[in-house]
Amino acid sequence: MSRVSKPYEIVERALELSTTDGLVVIADEHSSANLRWAGNALTTNGVTRGRTLTVIATVDGAKGTASGVVSRSAVTADDLEPLVRAAEAAARGAGPAEDAQPLVSGVPSSPDFTDAPAETGSEVFADFAPALGDAFSRARAGGRELYGFANHELNSTYLGTSTGLRLRHDQPTGTLELNAKSPDRTRSAWAGRSTRDFKDVDPATLDAELAQRLRWAERRIELPAGRYETLLPPTAVADLLIYQLWSSTARDAVEGRTVFSKPGGGTRLGETLAPLPLTLRSDPHAPGLESSPFVIAHSSGDSGSVFDNGLPLAPTDWVREGKLERLTTTRHTAGLTGLPVSPAIDNLVLDGGGERSLEEMVAATTGRALLLTCLWYIREVDPATLLLTGLTRDGVYLVEDGEVVGEVNNFRFNESPVDLLSRASEAGRTEKTLPREWGDWFTRAAMPALRIPDFNMSSVSQGV
Repeated sequence: MSRVSKPYEIVERALELSTTDGLVVIADEHSSANLRWAGNALTTNGVTRGRTLTVIATVDGAKGTASGVVSRSAVTADDLEPLVRAAEAAARGAGPAEDAQPLVSGVPSSPDFTDAPAETGSEVFADFAPALGDAFSRARAGGRELYGFANHELNSTYLGTSTGLRLRHDQPTGTLELNAKSPDRTRSAWAGRSTRDFKDVDPATLDAELAQRLRWAERRIELPAGRYETLLPPTAVADLLIYQLWSSTARDAVEGRTVFSKPGGGTRLGETLAPLPLTLRSDPHAPGLESSPFVIAHSSGDSGSVFDNGLPLAPTDWVREGKLERLTTTRHTAGLTGLPVSPAIDNLVLDGGGERSLEEMVAATTGRALLLTCLWYIREVDPATLLLTGLTRDGVYLVEDGEVVGEVNNFRFNESPVDLLSRASEAGRTEKTLPREWGDWFTRAAMPALRIPDFNMSSVSQGV
C-alpha cells in the first residue's frame, strides 16, 4: 500500500508540494452498488470504488489572479507531484481569471476530516432485494413484467486549501427506477424514487402503483393536441423547476439574457411570479435531502467558482410566497450585480401549502383533465421566456369527474416553468421525488403535484 494513501493525507501532501500563491485540493472517494433486473429477474449487480483528485492552483500577477485546474482519477502518492505541477503550469499559462477572489478562509475544520471515507456496498440492498424478489413473484402472477435498476452511491469529499480549510462531506445518493410492461409490450408504466439508504422504498407499493396504471391503459383513447387541464406529478414538477433553477443566474438576468431580466434593465427580483403561496427553496440541511453545507466547485462557470470552494451554504428561498426572492450568484457575480451572495445548493424544495395527495387531486377533478406520469427529452426553446419543449412518457391518463377512465396518446409540450407557476390553480402535498429527466445530475428534490388549467400539449407524439 502506498505510504500516502488516505484521502486526507493525499490532500495534505498536495498542499505541501505547492509552489504557487494559492492551492485548493479536492479528493473525492467514490463507491457505488447497483442492481439491475429485466422480465421479473435480476440480471446484474456490482460494486465499484474510485478516487478522483482535483487540484486548483492560483497565481497572483500584475494583471490579476490566474487559476489552473487539473483532475485525475486513481491518484496515488507517486502521481501527486506531477499533478500539482500540471495545475501550477496551467495557472501560470493562463490569463487573469475573471472570477478571481481571495480563497475562502476562517471556516472551522470538519471534525471527521482525518477519518476513513464512507463506503457503500451490496449490504445497502439487504432488505430491498428480498422485497424486490417478492414483487417479481406478484408481477409474474399478475401478468406483468418488471424492469429497472437500483443504484446507490456514496461520495466522501475532502477539501483542503492553502488558507487553512480542512472540510469533509459524505453524500449518499440512491435512485430506483421501475418499469412495468404488459407481456405484449403495448402498455408501459414507470415509477421512480430517490433515497439516501433504500430503507424508505417499498417495491410492493411501487408494483401496486404500476399495476393500477397498466389497468388504466387497457382502454386507449386518442386525443388531439391542445390545451388541457393537467395534473403534473411531483417528478414532472421537479424536472421543470430544476431547469428553472439552473437558468436563474443573476449575471445573465442583469445582462438581459433570461426570463428573470426586467425589460429596460435590471432583474425581476421582488416581482410576483405565482398567485399561489409557492416557496421554492434550497437548504443543505433539509431532512432527507441533506447536501453539502459548503461550496464544492471542481470548475468555474455561470453558477459556480473554484475560488468559492469551502464557502458555507445557508438555507435560501429562491421564490418566497410567490415572489422572486433570490437569483444564484458566486462572490464574483454578487459583486458585479450588487446582489447578495447566493451560491447554488444541491437540493430543491417547492412548498405550496397544499395537503392533498396526487390521488386526492385526481378525485377532486371536475370535468376532464390529463394525468401525467413523467416528462423527458426536455430542451430549451427560448431563454428569454424559458420556454421548454419535451415529451410525455410512460402513461398519460384521462380523468373524468374524479376517475381515471383510460390512457391517451403521448404529446409534445411547449411550456415555461415560470409561466406555469403563474397559472397553477392548485398545489398538492410536498413529497420527496425523483426527477426523471435530470436524475443523473440532480436527485434531491421534494415537490407537490400541480394542477395547471391549460397545459399546452402542442402536438401528438408517437413516443411511449
